[in-house]
Amino acid sequence: MGAQRAPAKDQAVDIPDGFGVAVVREDGKWRCSPMRRAALRSLTAAETELRELRSAGAVFGLLDIDDEFFIIVRPAPSGTRLLLSDATAALDYDIAAEALEKLDADLDPDELDDAEPFEEGDLSLLADIGLHEDVLGVIIAETDLYADEQLGRIAREMGFADELAAVLDRLDR
Repeated sequence: MGAQRAPAKDQAVDIPDGFGVAVVREDGKWRCSPMRRAALRSLTAAETELRELRSAGAVFGLLDIDDEFFIIVRPAPSGTRLLLSDATAALDYDIAAEALEKLDADLDPDELDDAEPFEEGDLSLLADIGLHEDVLGVIIAETDLYADEQLGRIAREMGFADELAAVLDRLDR
């Protein structure tokens, strides 16, 4: 009797629900496009996809993971800048743990277990293109909002809410 293979749908079980959107600011205009589902599982996959866009303007990714937390990924020649909206998510999500590792965050898992949600990373990663770190901090502090609502606020503050909404409509979100 041979080994049975898992059904194809089981291969995607480790990809959380949510969405990834690539955002490009070039020639004074915003452009948003959906990212591959793999970006929700791996920061490396997200970084690679964003780097492949090869824009002369600003490029960053917004990753909504299970509407629980978000990650902003901004590749740059000097290294990728990251912001994780909730470091405690690393207890349950591999991509959050990967973000903390890339950020060199030295956080004790036992301390995370009892901690209130807190951000980790670079709050100023979008400051040069229109979102001051203080405003981003206020948005993250609004813990009564789901991650997709927080990302919507970021898009409104920066001026690409319509472009983001169009992509989310195409994704049935």
